[in-house]
Amino acid sequence: MTTDPHTHDTHTGPAFPDPVPRIPLVWGPADYDSVSEQISEITEKPQPYWWWPAFLITSSLLCGGVLAATYLISTGVGVWGSNVPVAWAFDITNFVFWIGIGHAGTLISAILFLFRQKWRTSINRFSEAMTIFAVICAFIYPGIHVGRFWYVWFSIPLPNANHIWQNFRSPLLWDFFAISTYFTISFIFWYIGLLPDLGTLRDRAKSRARQMIFGFLSLGWRGSTRHWRHYEVAYLMLAGLSTPLVLSVHSVVSFDFATSLIPGWHTTIFPPYFVAGAIFGGFAMVLQCMIPARAVYKLENVVTIKHIDVMCKFILATGTLVGYAYCMELFIAWFSGNPYEWQTFKNRAFDGDYTWAYWVMMTCNLFIPQVFWIRWCRQTPWFVLIIVTFVNVGMWYERFVIIVQSLHHDFLPGSWGQFHPTWVDWLQMIGDFGLFFTFTLLFIRLLPMVAMAEVKGVLPMANPHYPFKPDAEYLKGEDGQYPTEDHAMAAAHGVPSRPSTEVKPHTEAIPAFIPTPGGSGKPWGAVAEFANGTQLLEAAKAALAAGYKHLDAWTPFYVHGMKEAIGRTRSRLPLWTLAGALTGLTTAATLQFYLMAYYYPTIVGGKEYRSWEAFVPVLFEMTILFAGFFTLFALIGLCGLPKFFHPLDSHPTFGRSTQGGFFLTIEAQDAKFSPDETRAFLESLGGKHVAVMEA
Repeated sequence: MTTDPHTHDTHTGPAFPDPVPRIPLVWGPADYDSVSEQISEITEKPQPYWWWPAFLITSSLLCGGVLAATYLISTGVGVWGSNVPVAWAFDITNFVFWIGIGHAGTLISAILFLFRQKWRTSINRFSEAMTIFAVICAFIYPGIHVGRFWYVWFSIPLPNANHIWQNFRSPLLWDFFAISTYFTISFIFWYIGLLPDLGTLRDRAKSRARQMIFGFLSLGWRGSTRHWRHYEVAYLMLAGLSTPLVLSVHSVVSFDFATSLIPGWHTTIFPPYFVAGAIFGGFAMVLQCMIPARAVYKLENVVTIKHIDVMCKFILATGTLVGYAYCMELFIAWFSGNPYEWQTFKNRAFDGDYTWAYWVMMTCNLFIPQVFWIRWCRQTPWFVLIIVTFVNVGMWYERFVIIVQSLHHDFLPGSWGQFHPTWVDWLQMIGDFGLFFTFTLLFIRLLPMVAMAEVKGVLPMANPHYPFKPDAEYLKGEDGQYPTEDHAMAAAHGVPSRPSTEVKPHTEAIPAFIPTPGGSGKPWGAVAEFANGTQLLEAAKAALAAGYKHLDAWTPFYVHGMKEAIGRTRSRLPLWTLAGALTGLTTAATLQFYLMAYYYPTIVGGKEYRSWEAFVPVLFEMTILFAGFFTLFALIGLCGLPKFFHPLDSHPTFGRSTQGGFFLTIEAQDAKFSPDETRAFLESLGGKHVAVMEA
């Protein structure tokens, strides 16, 4: 019989010592309020000395990109180096590169959420923001590379001056729908996830301006369980909608090439190859930005070595998949017996003008990431930063090789030629990086870069079955040493303890009846504060058992079981999501079949007017798009938002409900409500700061 040193559980059988003791995902905070304070202070206090020089540099690069785009639009696309035979070059290379960067955010937020991977909580907000910034950078190129920028609205499916509609069977139009849908759903997903944290910033704000700004952005979010139950379902629905987008967006982008007959492009391996490469490059860019931010803002206890280690494993896995795709391309070109294909790949790998670019790609994307098989390489931040820099360089060269190297040697030797980028090409590309990093710096300055509400929900103290504070000695390995930097830092700073059993005291006495500005004189209900989620859950169950029906709980994160404790049922929000999906599918089918088969009948590639296969991408994207909008509006409607004033706002400690406080309310409309008796009942449950609020 042995006792597990981590859980204190007694069990029979041989003991299997853990060679690397486990530590919590997030360690150090003594309570929930300290998480709010650590993250919120980044946006509340003046930025470090380096922020303004960095912002000046990135904004200067951005101005260079604006200058290049202005010159291009006013002069013509001839100022780029693109020409026959290389008609696509830096424009599409950068476009595909930025679309790929945006994939990691949705993967971390959506797919890992569906798989209940809790380690995502510390990095998902940063990744989601990067997704949005990267897609904005990508969107620039379809706009400016058309030449006549003022006609770019012709790509939108609206009736234009000539009554000429878009070709819905074109991969380029599929791109428009795929990327615009991806950006919209990613933005909605990001914004919904921000709501609880925006409420935290509002309640912590010292100035009237910040209170108004964050009050407006948070839509009056206060952490009600009635709201949390809809929020959790909406987040799940959007995660489910976003997951196929991760696979579809870069697959659709790959169709720009795979549906052509150009040697080096016409291959069925492109969709999975592009998706794996996008996740590979996206994770690398997340680490490229997150590691410096983690060091500068002292977030080592929130974004731990474990987070970096797991992301490096993703990079290793997807990089190996990409390397496999590179090798299969060569094999298929040789095995096919097609002389044009084989010539293209011999030109790429062995004897071409751009062979150097091919081997830069292979080295950075396949060979260098293999060092992540070694634990030290995955768990040393400065070394990881160097490796992911190589990965980002390699992923840009991958797109360059696919596009430029395939085009410069076509079917006929007489049409071969090289691409020579001009200063406009280089300045536009540098300006795009300036735009991305400018947005990143502003995001860090203005909004919480870590999802505070989600991090609080994965703290050990949020688990009612977490019984004790592990001893620092337990964090040592069998040799008596700390196995990693994280173990040493966790031992030095402390790991999360059991939740506090005492409510934080308030300096002033709280009256039994609290008036509200412009109140009616009638009671709205009674409120009491509890020390932690477990006490609140027990109090809610007791109140429901006592016959109270109009209950609500107010918490800084979703407390599992609270919905049932206050007598609420499952949210009806999925029905709205389904209605949105069916509306989008019907709209897309009507739009495409009406326009392509009746109003503006067009034969493309010998297909019948009513052939549906080429309509599938737009059908899928509009289904997801409408479902996302319906989910957002249903969440706002079912939660009764926006609600910028609530009687509870007058309670002196209620502002902690979004930071670290736990409150239970019984509304006056309850049949059993009596101001004095209900106050006494809440006090009997262990509630503190009990008061009746004026309606």
